[in-house]
Amino acid sequence: MTIEVASKLPSPRRGEIWLADLGSPPTRHWVLIVSLDSRNQSENVDTVLAVPFGSRGAEGPTTLLLPPGETGLPVASWLKGHFLTTLPKVRLRSRAPRALSSRRMREVCLIIRRAFDPDAPWEG
Repeated sequence: MTIEVASKLPSPRRGEIWLADLGSPPTRHWVLIVSLDSRNQSENVDTVLAVPFGSRGAEGPTTLLLPPGETGLPVASWLKGHFLTTLPKVRLRSRAPRALSSRRMREVCLIIRRAFDPDAPWEG
């Protein structure tokens, strides 16, 4: 008789920063979880919506530069709203110690919106 042990998927929360395996072959990148917690915490949903960070970037309507003191990451990092992705929870590896504030998450929602909505406000 064999007993199967189900591995529990990570339960991220909106605004948390996670180290995740992205791409094929997988490469480790920091990502921001942007999906709603009803999705993130559901045992019936095995994916989250995430936006990747990058070490390089440029100011624009779909990018946001965040300082290391706010993110807990080692250096200032560019959040890239135009790379919104659906990410399997099994690819989430470890959570950073800090989450973004509600105010900052509203800014993140705007950079994501600007990736597909030409009428989204931007003062660039």
